[in-house]
Amino acid sequence: MSTPTPTLRSGFVALVGRPNVGKSTLLNALLGQKVSIVTRKPQTTRHRIIGVHHIEGAQLVYVDTPGLHAATRTAMNRYLNDAAIRALDDVDAVVVVVDATRWSDDDELVFARLPSVRAPVILVINKVDRLADKARLLPLIEQLSARHDFAAVVPVSARRGKNLDALEQELVACLPEGPPLFPEDQLTDRSERFMAAELIREQLMAGLGEELPYATTVEIEAFEQEGRLRRIAALIWVERPGQKKIVIGEDGRRLKHIGRAARLEMERLFDARVHLQLWVKVREGWSDDERALRSLGYGEG
Repeated sequence: MSTPTPTLRSGFVALVGRPNVGKSTLLNALLGQKVSIVTRKPQTTRHRIIGVHHIEGAQLVYVDTPGLHAATRTAMNRYLNDAAIRALDDVDAVVVVVDATRWSDDDELVFARLPSVRAPVILVINKVDRLADKARLLPLIEQLSARHDFAAVVPVSARRGKNLDALEQELVACLPEGPPLFPEDQLTDRSERFMAAELIREQLMAGLGEELPYATTVEIEAFEQEGRLRRIAALIWVERPGQKKIVIGEDGRRLKHIGRAARLEMERLFDARVHLQLWVKVREGWSDDERALRSLGYGEG
C-alpha cells in the first residue's frame, strides 16, 4: 500500500499598511534574513519585494509593498500607492499591518480598501512590545475586528520576532493546496544588482536629514562578479546641486561613510567581498517625472 503524499499549500501573501508600520521588518523577521531595507523613516520601501519562506507543508511567498499614504503630490507618491494597491490583486491572502501604539489617517486609507479585497485578510497588530499598557490591546482588537471580517487577528512584535509562528499557521490555513511556486533554495525574486541599489539607498535614508532622502535614488551603472568578488559602480541621483553637496559632505566624508556602510551590508548579504564606487549627480525633478521614474526602474513592479 503506497504512502499518501503529504498535502502542500503554497501561495502569495501581500503585506500592506501605512508607511513606517513595520511591514519590511515583519518580512525580514518571517524569513529570518534581510531582503527588504529598513529605516526609521516612512516610505523607505519603494518597490514590491518578494520573499519566499519554505516551512514544513507550505511555501509562503510574501509580497512587501510601499506604504499606502494620502499624499499624492508627486509622481513618486502616486507610483508608491499604485504599487501597493496592485499587490492586493491576484494574491491568496492579505496581511494588514497596523501599529499597536498609533493610528493615523493613512491607516484609514488602508481600511477603506479592504471591502474590495477578495482574498482572506489577516490583521496583524505590530509593535505590541511598545505598548506600555497591555490592557489596551483587547479593546483595540475588538474595535478593529468590528470594521472588517478578518480571517484572524494576530498581535506580534516583528522587531522581537514574537508570535510569528502563530501568524504563519493562520496564513497557511488560507493558502490553497498546490506545488511550490519557487525553488526551495530561492529567497527572493530580486537580483543582487537590485539589492545593491536598495542597500545604498538604505544608508542614504538612515544617514541624511528628514527631507533629503526622498530626493535621492540609486542607479547601478555596473555590476561585475568575479568569483566571490563583486565590483559595483553606482550613481546617486539628487534633484538640486545643493543636495549633491550635502550627500557628498565636507571633503567627501559623508559619501565615504554611506559607501562603507552599504558595502558592509552587501558583503553580509552576498557572502562575498565587494568593491563599491559611488558618484552623485543631479537630475532635476526626477521624483515628479514619470519618464524619469520608469528609466530608474520604478515601473518594474
